[in-house]
Amino acid sequence: MAQNISLTRYLVEQQRVDGKIPAQLRLLLEVVARACKSISQAVNKGALGGVLGSAESENVQGEIQKKLDIIANEVLIEANEWGGHLAAMASEEMDSIYVVPNRYPQGEYLLLFDPLDGSSNIDVNVSIGTIFSVLLKPEGHPGVQESDFLQAGNKQVAAGYCVYGPQTTLVLTVGDGVAMFTLDREQGSFILTQENLRIPADTKEFAINMSNKRHWDAPVTRYIDECLAGTTGPRDKDFNMRWIASMVTDVHRILMRGGIFMYPWDKREPEKAGKLRLMYEANPMSWLVEQAGGMATNGRERILDLQPTKLHERVAVVLGSKNEVERVTRYHDPA
Repeated sequence: MAQNISLTRYLVEQQRVDGKIPAQLRLLLEVVARACKSISQAVNKGALGGVLGSAESENVQGEIQKKLDIIANEVLIEANEWGGHLAAMASEEMDSIYVVPNRYPQGEYLLLFDPLDGSSNIDVNVSIGTIFSVLLKPEGHPGVQESDFLQAGNKQVAAGYCVYGPQTTLVLTVGDGVAMFTLDREQGSFILTQENLRIPADTKEFAINMSNKRHWDAPVTRYIDECLAGTTGPRDKDFNMRWIASMVTDVHRILMRGGIFMYPWDKREPEKAGKLRLMYEANPMSWLVEQAGGMATNGRERILDLQPTKLHERVAVVLGSKNEVERVTRYHDPA
């Protein structure tokens, strides 16, 4: 970059120069970024900070929580509840919504987040991250209800994630492409390091949990078998598999160099549409991918057009390089 452009300057220009976002949304995104810096510090301390290991509790999905899951959730709530930008928050780690207390001013935005995606990797020092999504509170009634959050992903006004890896990286969209920022620990600020990220339409990499193959539906099995056949199969090219078991990290790799990420429906829990959460994971990641020229479906429909019916709804996810996602989606509906 010719000069260091901070996240604050970038957002100010999005607000003042380009008119892309209102002032209150700019302030909200800055607060989320500061919360991510605090989470990054806790992650970096690891065992030295006493933050590793299980909290011996379960979240609303019945998953065992890590200590860092709870810490990250609290950091995001405490950072965002008092600024006057939010009406309420929702988190993968909370049963229901968190309404901004009456002692603080209430804003017009709703914040959803997965405070620490990839929790299974925490104790083995593999990259993890925070995913967030911002919606406008619907007008027409006082207070905040859970139903206010049940908006299709195409209603998002901002979305992003922060990866806590060798570098702490913040990736953001406000509907005008995708920008990437890297945390400069000496300055204590996020610096713009890449604009207008683009995902190649074609790829030779796929990300999926191969241990679940026996549970997949036929279209997914067909696609992966063709990839594995390499140059001797119908695709006439060799593929590599990458799987980190942290959606935020797998998607970050796809934004950097292309690929397809799949977490499909499987036969173990046929009543569930998928594994990943529509509101906290699939919607923000799908918007980022689309803003970078990629594609995201549940195997049949565009994820951003799905109408949520409950806060912790799950969904199948196929996202990444456009031509590969189109192929998988076509296999699900060959007609």
